[in-house]
Amino acid sequence: MAIEITIPSPGESITQVQVAKWLVANGETVDKDQEIVEIDSDKASFPLASPESGIVKILVPEGETIAVGAIIAMIETKDSQTYKLTTSPSEPSPPVTSPSHHFTISPSEPSPSETSSSELHASPLARKIIEESKVNIRDISNAFPGKKLTRKDIESFVSRKKDVSSGMTFDGSRGEERKRMTTLRLKLAERLVAVKNQTAMLTTFNEINMQAVLGIRDKYSEVFKERFGVGLGLMSFFTKAVTIALKEFPQVNSMIDGDDLITPKYVDIGIAVSAPKGLVVPVLRNAEQMSFPEIEQKIRELAAKARENKISIDDMKGGTFTITNGGVFGSLMSTPILNPPQSAILGMHRIQERPIALNGQVVLASMMYVALSYDHRVIDGRESVSFLVRVKELVEDPAKMLTEGLDPIKLLLDL
Repeated sequence: MAIEITIPSPGESITQVQVAKWLVANGETVDKDQEIVEIDSDKASFPLASPESGIVKILVPEGETIAVGAIIAMIETKDSQTYKLTTSPSEPSPPVTSPSHHFTISPSEPSPSETSSSELHASPLARKIIEESKVNIRDISNAFPGKKLTRKDIESFVSRKKDVSSGMTFDGSRGEERKRMTTLRLKLAERLVAVKNQTAMLTTFNEINMQAVLGIRDKYSEVFKERFGVGLGLMSFFTKAVTIALKEFPQVNSMIDGDDLITPKYVDIGIAVSAPKGLVVPVLRNAEQMSFPEIEQKIRELAAKARENKISIDDMKGGTFTITNGGVFGSLMSTPILNPPQSAILGMHRIQERPIALNGQVVLASMMYVALSYDHRVIDGRESVSFLVRVKELVEDPAKMLTEGLDPIKLLLDL
């Protein structure tokens, strides 16, 4: 029996998608619920799985743009053949040599069956990639014990092994590489140009002394991780500070809809995450009600989904304000671009030791530049600057977050 694999609707208003990558080869035997293809829409990427075990027949090549509902493959259901990847003792692989970055098993090394509790199973396409990449089979066996390996598993393993500094090879030739942009990247480009053309975007800057936050992390990070299972990061401090500041300056949380100005009575924080296929912004919903552990746990969950290209459209819907952290890449200062239809975005940057004036003395402190880009049609300069100053005050004195921005001493003294 043949089963059709069709493109489901990824969301309202999306009529076309792109076949990003086939995770199996044409004619390969696949298991039920095995992911076989990655699909790109203009909002997110998502995988499709085989509904039954059988042999896959690919009908649409990678890079092709097709309509929602179109048939892209057929599954011929029949008994699947299990492929086992082993090394023959009579045909040993060549030993490792220093100049090469390939890792193979030398004649003196034991076979995979001797180094793992189970044999290494792989689909034909995964087996081909292993042979071409010449990765160490024992390493793969240890990384995926007892698992039937797919193309996606091996490509992920190989990419982690590659030297990040290798990049593209420049050999003096006049060649060039050309590849089609993904639907997600095309849509991102369109939105970024629209933001520059359709908003009155300005950016205001400030700097934050991070000594207090870093001290809290040093003191409580281990017990925090033991208690909640996640690390204590900087993003939770900024997210909490932003939610408090937005309550005081609701205009920064507003957005334009036609001739109307909408001001939500909630705070949905978008956290910009760099994913393999481009920048995505998953949303923490009702962040104003979240505790530090809840913020960290949700950020970790969404970031992991983004890195694995499993982020969904529902994860990215909405959002009233966005935070982006260019500091993780070493950025010292930048002007973040708005995430429409939102009216403001906060940019965090690298923490750097700098001399500052403190209590009449010059001292070294761990400082961070922050930037707030905003739509001047919605937010006035006074509100934007005051909002950023409020975030600065809260991060520099985190105890104020416990009292919703009020000075703890004044609260204690009933002032």
